[in-house]
Amino acid sequence: MRRSILAFGLLVLAAIGPLPSQAEEAKPFVTDKEVNLLQLLPPPPANDSAQTKAELGEVLTLQVTRTPEMEQAAIADVTEDVWRFGNVMGPKFIPAGLPVFSAFFDRVVATEGAVVDPAKDVWKRPRPHLLSDLVKPAVKLSNSGSYPSGHATVGTLMGIILSDMVPEKRAEIMGRAWQFANNRLIGGIHYRSDIEMGRIVGTVIAFELLQRPDFLAEYEPAKAELRHALGYSGS
Repeated sequence: MRRSILAFGLLVLAAIGPLPSQAEEAKPFVTDKEVNLLQLLPPPPANDSAQTKAELGEVLTLQVTRTPEMEQAAIADVTEDVWRFGNVMGPKFIPAGLPVFSAFFDRVVATEGAVVDPAKDVWKRPRPHLLSDLVKPAVKLSNSGSYPSGHATVGTLMGIILSDMVPEKRAEIMGRAWQFANNRLIGGIHYRSDIEMGRIVGTVIAFELLQRPDFLAEYEPAKAELRHALGYSGS
């Protein structure tokens, strides 16, 4: 009986396919080989610089002035995916109805890490809570390099591409992208210069991607699927 149950279980797993943890990770469109931040950005401010001290002061001020609602928004925006734009895109903006679009943006998100993480590892700017025990972030802690902000990068990158697909909502989308990045400052996990440089990097990556034929080959069907789902005509 046990052998029969085991055999049945194996058949079910085979039919379902690989579990999410076993699924192949999204492949980035470009990496730090194509967009080398060490050649594009200045290094982060020194830990004992006047700029870092001022930025740390801003983090501490926000820590005592942010509201519970602001904290909850920052916590929710820890998640890095395009569905965080749902509040401006409407009720039809859901993964179930947009499989091509969803897979496409998985690659967009993967691109941010492939470009930003190597630079973070070189610069190793300590996050505010690692520089000062007074900082108590409202969001999940991270000990990776603080500069530039990956969230600000990917939020800006997603916002530019998404607003290019749906220019009818450009103002709302870019406003949401700005808020997504700023929530890392409100959450106490980044300095302002991390956010500002992340926005620059997101813009640079978007410009690079929109020139690439391999990117555009996936962009166009994803855009068509999204516009159809949201009820927009034409391209």
